[in-house]
Amino acid sequence: MIKVGIVGSAGYTGGELLRILIYHPEVEIVFANSASNAGNKIYEVHNDLFGDTELTFSSDFHSNIDVLFLCVGHGDAKKFLDANPVDASVKIIDLSQDFRLKANTSYQGQQFVYGLPELNREVIKSAQYVANPGCFATNIQLALLPLAYKGLLPEQIHINATTGSTGAGQKPGPTTHFSWRNNNLSAYKSFEHQHLQEISESLAQLQDGFLPQSDQTLLERAAAKINFVPQRGDFTRGIFSVIYVDSDLSEEQAYELYETYYEGHSFTHVSRENIDLKQVVNTNKSIIHLEKHGNKLLILNATDNLLKGASGQAVQNMNLMFGLNERMGLNLKSVGF
Repeated sequence: MIKVGIVGSAGYTGGELLRILIYHPEVEIVFANSASNAGNKIYEVHNDLFGDTELTFSSDFHSNIDVLFLCVGHGDAKKFLDANPVDASVKIIDLSQDFRLKANTSYQGQQFVYGLPELNREVIKSAQYVANPGCFATNIQLALLPLAYKGLLPEQIHINATTGSTGAGQKPGPTTHFSWRNNNLSAYKSFEHQHLQEISESLAQLQDGFLPQSDQTLLERAAAKINFVPQRGDFTRGIFSVIYVDSDLSEEQAYELYETYYEGHSFTHVSRENIDLKQVVNTNKSIIHLEKHGNKLLILNATDNLLKGASGQAVQNMNLMFGLNERMGLNLKSVGF
């Protein structure tokens, strides 16, 4: 059994991780760390787990585990590791953005591998530390990786992507309050979302010259090519992206490219029928649909921001790191109605 410790287990991503790992056949949860909830039953915070587990939250932390999941806020993962040294034998999967960018991957002599299996599967298998991708970044990268693989990304990429309210985290705020979010739609961080940086680095990994060196910051260079407008949707979970690029590919050629690239990838699927968000909510799937309109290639992608965009992908990475079947514990079904 893989002995697991979770830090930050009372939040949305921590809760999703617990829901998966409680029923994972090869996992024993050793501790679910939450200083503010220490001593409380897990189901007292994650009410849907009533009847599923008698585990309690703990303020304890130790290295008598095989893998540590960090489900803490951005900027807090490195602080936690600095304050709580982890034994060198323990694998780490960090769900924050602290170690995702190439400039920040090094930590105490170890390198964090960027944990997008559809890009880095073989490297993840031998990794000690993994930086789990962001939710928008996962969705958008999966929509564009096949084009980058063939060097077909054009100079300009146009993206409109809408996310559910859980993408903002569990702490209530003005833009997550029900009375504001319900029956509402808004754009935010247009052309400057932080996930642009990791998206551009992954695309540049496949397509030479996509991200030329310059005196500009990485975010500025990414924004010059990727026109990304994120939106807040009036639903709780999921990301639906609408992307278009100039392309000489026919629709059939585009489908052949995407189907070939994702052949053998367990969770990313290419649909020749139009897609909707409910197909993927509560699953670790990414479903892509393509259409050709004149010289424009339209790419639609749907993912669950808390699963394929966070905790589900983290478990997928754990499975790879420990030589397990990639789908283990992740055979989840969407809720259509």
